Parts: sequence; C-alpha cells; structure tokens
Amino acid sequence: MLVTYLEASRDLCETDSVLFGAALAVCRIIGAKLPMAGRATQQGIAIPAWRKRIEDRIAKARALIGRLISFRSGNNRPRVVRTVRMSFAGTNISLSQPDITQKLTERIDDLKQKIAAWGKRIRRFSERSRRFNQNRLFQSDQKRLYKSLERPEVCGVGPGSNQADTVAFWRGLWSEPVKHSEGPWMEVLASQSASVTPMDPVTITPEDVAEAVRRAPNWKSPGLDGLHHYWLKGELQTKKPKMKKSPRQ
Repeated sequence: MLVTYLEASRDLCETDSVLFGAALAVCRIIGAKLPMAGRATQQGIAIPAWRKRIEDRIAKARALIGRLISFRSGNNRPRVVRTVRMSFAGTNISLSQPDITQKLTERIDDLKQKIAAWGKRIRRFSERSRRFNQNRLFQSDQKRLYKSLERPEVCGVGPGSNQADTVAFWRGLWSEPVKHSEGPWMEVLASQSASVTPMDPVTITPEDVAEAVRRAPNWKSPGLDGLHHYWLKGELQTKKPKMKKSPRQ
C-alpha cells in the first residue's frame, strides 16, 4: 500500500503525511502506545510522583467525606454502608453504636484536616518552585521575567488618570476639615467610661525582649514578622554593654 500512495504523491508534505499515516497504522496494529492521538506531540510539565500520590489521596479523601456525609444524612445504600464500614476498619467502632453520628463527624473533621495539610504541602512546593524559576529567570532574562509579572488586566488598560483630578480627589479626603455629628450614644459611653482608670503606658525595653527570648528555641518557626529568635538574641547581645576588665583580669 505504501508503494501505491508514495508513487501518487507529488510533494514533500504529502509524502510526509503518507509516512506518518503508515507509522500510525503499524502502531495500532501491533498495539504500541502512542503519546498523543494527533501528530504534534507537546512536551508537558513533568509532575513529581509524590505530588500525584498526594493528589490521589486528596481525591480519595474527598470521595470518602461525601460517602460519610451521605450516610450521616440517612443514606443506607449497600455501597455507602460498605464504604463507611471500611473507613472504620481496625477500630472498635460499629455502625450500630448510639454515638455513631458523633464518630462520623469526628472522622469527617479528621479527613478535612488531612486534606488541608496535603493541600498546604502542595502549595508550599508550588510557591518554592515559582520563586526558584523566577530567580533563575532573573539571572538569565530579566525582560522576560518582568513581562511575566505584568498583569494585562491591570497594566496598560484604559486611559491614564489626570494629575489635577487625582490631586483634587485626595485633597477632598485629607485636606478639607469635616465636622462629624456624633449621636447621643457617644455621650453615654463617655459618662460610663469616666470612672475607668487609664492604663499606665507600657514601655518595652531591650531587656524585656532579651528575657522573653532567652529560653526560646533559636530556629523555631517565626511569627508574622518572619524573624527567628536566633537573630533577636544576636542583636540583643551586640547591643549589651561590655563590662570593663580590671587590671588584675
């Protein structure tokens, strides 16, 4: 069959199509797996195996949550009951217990917390991968990086604002005096708070901070400031006045 079609072809594109069709037919006859059904093969982004496993766990946990909620609502179909019984396998919990509703709720909450933890792990990996790619792109092609950071729906859309209108808008908010008419409830609150003794002002000294972080772990997860205790301790030690040594020392 190839001889017939190749003799009839008159250009390179048609010859290439005939050869591709022949190769595709042979792969289908021998049962070989093809990457894609069409001709063009696109190289997709490789997803790590651990991420696929976590996504499968999330999908199974969500399906199980749906079955548990359905059973708690009164669905007693054999498939649902079998799934619920399998979810409590290895425990001393039976579906005939009087507190089975509470056990179902606890199991659902436990699965939701696991899904949240797995999703947070994937988000941490995605965020770290995004930062790594941006840093590498910054070293190689800064123009491409800045172009990828632009948001077309915000940047360069619509006419620019007039400077005089902008100044007038913010001047009307911050420069012009405004007299507010408070209701009688302000007087009631003022009379009720008249007998309250004001709190003494709190002054936090470096000594207070040093005492607070003295027994804290050095590399514990930081708070909202993103600063580890190690750096606080080092900064406080550098600011601590040094004792003068005596001549004997």
